[in-house]
Amino acid sequence: MPGHAVEGHQLSGFLPVPAGTIPCPHQLGMVETQFGPVEVALTGHGPAVLALHGGMGGYDMALILALGAFPTGYEIIAPSRPGFLGTPMGNLESAQAQADLFAALLTRLGRQQAIVLAPSASAPVGLAFAARHPERCAALIMMSPCTKRLHVPWHVRARLPFMQALARLPGVAAGLQWLTVNRAGWCARGLISDPELRARALAHPEAGPLMRSQLAILFKRLAERLPGTFNELVQLTTLPELPENAVRVPVLVIHGTADTMVPFDHATHIAVAIPGARLITIEGGEHSCLFTHIEQMRAGVSGFLTPLAMTPASA
Repeated sequence: MPGHAVEGHQLSGFLPVPAGTIPCPHQLGMVETQFGPVEVALTGHGPAVLALHGGMGGYDMALILALGAFPTGYEIIAPSRPGFLGTPMGNLESAQAQADLFAALLTRLGRQQAIVLAPSASAPVGLAFAARHPERCAALIMMSPCTKRLHVPWHVRARLPFMQALARLPGVAAGLQWLTVNRAGWCARGLISDPELRARALAHPEAGPLMRSQLAILFKRLAERLPGTFNELVQLTTLPELPENAVRVPVLVIHGTADTMVPFDHATHIAVAIPGARLITIEGGEHSCLFTHIEQMRAGVSGFLTPLAMTPASA
């Protein structure tokens, strides 16, 4: 079985996956760590990026979001978090336990350090990683992050049991996936409410394909995305405050002012709590502002990393 070469090591079980629903070729496999197995996708060459994902995610969502935030010239390490797709939950419910798991993953891959990309509900894991493993965290980038206890709207709470029921019905998830692929414009209303921003994102030569990819994966392996999402709701509604001076690595926070899923004050909250943290405000941006403001997001990431000597590798 083909392996993925990592600094002189050969990891068995990694298979090449051509570009398709995810718009880049990648290697996909399972890595055994001291805390349990991790499903992970690898793509690109250059400074390492540990790309996390939020609710209803998996390695595929992590890859899509990382492709949006980073240009070519970085190595993207995109794991499925515990309870999502191929990574079992085990006893890894907490952000701290998941941070330790991903530090062990980097060790297994032979990576000493990585830039951590922690969007949305994965922000607590990114913060825990930076606090518990600062020597492994070259920088922390959080997009639309949940950084304090989150009030989850009733309609979101109601939607998950409904999706759990749908996942049990043969053919329903496949039908919903067909809709996301063939009626992307209509389905995109769930990601972006503003019709002008939505149309602009779908028409964008780079953001459009990425957003369509994100829509297409949501109902693929639906049942395998739900345990982690249910756990996430519990964790986010009981999230403790970050201890003072817990994070001392370079931190970038990017958040839209019109985010109704994770309010903008989560960004200002964490920017104040972490000394030296940089905040980039996306005026009018919603939770999926990566797609609607992709140039501004990428410019912000590049401007943050360049002074840290973490520029992309040459082709």
